[in-house]
Order: sequence, then structure tokens, then C-alpha cells
Amino acid sequence: MKARVNDGCISCGACVATCPEVFRFNDDGVAEAYTDVAPEYESTAIEARDGCPVNVIDIDE
Repeated sequence: MKARVNDGCISCGACVATCPEVFRFNDDGVAEAYTDVAPEYESTAIEARDGCPVNVIDIDE
């Protein structure tokens, strides 16, 4: 699976807190998906996507 944080991130940190194995803050202070979603993190990555308050996370399954 691949995750992507699109334009519009408000840097709330919900995805980073939920799934730090996939999401982190970049040098500009906005979230990014820095690695593919490993099978063991699929459920938490989906939880991070679903919990994004501005709905800017996509996950390609």
C-alpha cells in the first residue's frame, strides 16, 4: 500500500500520532508519508487517513 498526504495539511499531527511508522512531519512542518505502508501497519495507516480532520490523506490499496 502507498499513502500520500495531499495539499491542505494543517499540521495537526493526528496521522503522525496514529501511525508514526508511515507519517512524519517534513522540514516545512507539514505531514508526509515517508515510506510505503507495510502489511502490519495497514490498519493504523487507514485509521490515520480516516482521522484526518481535513481529509487530505489517500491510501492506494
